[in-house]
Amino acid sequence: MGTDKELLERARTGDRAAVDEILSRHERQIFRYGLRMCGNEEDARDVLQETLLAAFQNMTGFRGDAQLSTWLYQIARNFCARSRRRTQGEPERVERLDKPEAAAVPSGQEQPDAMAHAREMGSLLHAAILTLPPAPREALILRDIEGLSAEEAAQVVGIEIGALKSRLHRARLELREKLIETLGPSEPLGDPPLHPQPADEIPPAVREAVRSALLGARSEA
Repeated sequence: MGTDKELLERARTGDRAAVDEILSRHERQIFRYGLRMCGNEEDARDVLQETLLAAFQNMTGFRGDAQLSTWLYQIARNFCARSRRRTQGEPERVERLDKPEAAAVPSGQEQPDAMAHAREMGSLLHAAILTLPPAPREALILRDIEGLSAEEAAQVVGIEIGALKSRLHRARLELREKLIETLGPSEPLGDPPLHPQPADEIPPAVREAVRSALLGARSEA
């Protein structure tokens, strides 16, 4: 299908196949990043849409000396910062870790379904990550959830690798403490499983809305 840069060029001409291929390659990671930085699906959808629109409209800013995903993360973090400024802090729609319903983890007897228990734990982890301050949370998301190298994550954030590692260390410690507070010291944690649900998969309606916006922006140009 071509390189990322070639796909961007074709997408700008209204090539639907190129738009679909770019979405296939990058939409999940940008949506996950937006969800875990902004805290809700609506803002994550907006971040994804605005990020890709900005990428298509400023294609010359992508020089090809770094991965497209790194450049997209850099764009997305700007939109996430704007979203946080609009809401003046964390969104109230997010279920906080210290709410009673978030802390009520079913026991094995109450919830014998292992998959349902895993989903419950994933939701708690998602809520715990959202309680972290934005800077260490971002380091955790980029390194431990999205799997970027320390160098790539530092490039996205625009800081030195040592500073990135310091933020990551802080985030891991705080996350572990928050999980112990919620689950209790008797719960065997080990290293926290950093693949929290929900929303690793983009809802079809969100994907179609983003695709339509990208193609619509081209038709209006």
